Amino acid sequence: MLSTEHRIVISDARGLGFIDDQSVDIVVTSPPYPMIQMWDELFGRLNPEIKAALEGFEGKVAFELMHGELDKVWSGLFRVLRDGGFVCINIGDATRSIGGRFRLFSNHSRIITSCSNIGFDTLPVILWRKQTNAPNKFMGSGMLPAGAYVTLEHEYILIFRKGPKRSFGRDKEKLARRESSFFWEERNLWFSDIWDFKGIKQDLRHRDLQVRSAAFPFELAHRLINMYSVKGDLVLDPFLGTGTTTLAAIASCRNSIGVEINDSYKNMLFETIKDSTPVLNNHISGRLNEHLSFVDDYISNKKELKHSNSQYGFPVMTQQEAELVLNYIQKVYCTDDIIIKAEYLEEALIRDVRPVGRVPVEKNDSQTKQLKLAL
Repeated sequence: MLSTEHRIVISDARGLGFIDDQSVDIVVTSPPYPMIQMWDELFGRLNPEIKAALEGFEGKVAFELMHGELDKVWSGLFRVLRDGGFVCINIGDATRSIGGRFRLFSNHSRIITSCSNIGFDTLPVILWRKQTNAPNKFMGSGMLPAGAYVTLEHEYILIFRKGPKRSFGRDKEKLARRESSFFWEERNLWFSDIWDFKGIKQDLRHRDLQVRSAAFPFELAHRLINMYSVKGDLVLDPFLGTGTTTLAAIASCRNSIGVEINDSYKNMLFETIKDSTPVLNNHISGRLNEHLSFVDDYISNKKELKHSNSQYGFPVMTQQEAELVLNYIQKVYCTDDIIIKAEYLEEALIRDVRPVGRVPVEKNDSQTKQLKLAL
């Protein structure tokens, strides 16, 4: 039975001693944003000097002290991450008036400097454009010059790698990599340096939990996990929040560890994750449907797709997609008060997916046995 394990730990992310050295393959996270007021209380509890700096209108001092606490997390990540592993950090800059003076606090550049000093290699960043059409989004003097300020409508996704490029030497590793491939059209979208989608809430229970945590969307975590890891890898989120990274790991057939400092989240996290199977399977069906739509459009323009996926039998653009398989989740359940387990259907199948339509699909006998249409 194909399965993954997902561990939820209520703990302070500045101390990751319960995670073994070089055991994590990828980190996907979004920390509390320094100098954003909703996080002042948390940072003040972590270091009382931060509260004093804010009360004394010492913005630069508070900014550096807040990042000093985050630096402890980044150092811990360097220890637990395998060579060739990735750290993906979603972070936004902050704008704020301190002592009557408005200014930008550049969180993304401060984190890049810190992670570079720790020993990570900085890779090209992604700009997540999460624009807003709110009528009150303008800051400063409105329509009058010399006193208005640009509105921040994007956040950063910082990408770091530890050490040299990851190698896949053994046959088992190579197979996992091939089965973890993504569609050609997904690659073109995901590996752009600008992502343009709003922070859509997941269709899950406990929406109040989402509101209180300012979580990033499922699509963001799902893309990163699939871009920079393979099936069976271990994903870590040291600031778990609503559990979005855990959900994306389950949907992607990866294992995970989520660390969350707020113990009041635990019960809601477990219930949300346990109830996630239908939503995550719908997401998998959505990926297959989107690919079939791409195939239809491509062939309708009298173009030929020269390759075929051996698991499903439908056309694909490249040979690298030939062994791609998306595993439907059979069930998600708790084994104890820390571990959640996900079990998957072994065979490749398509369900809740429309027929291929105009696309000619040729399948041999073994493919016919694997391909199941539930329309």
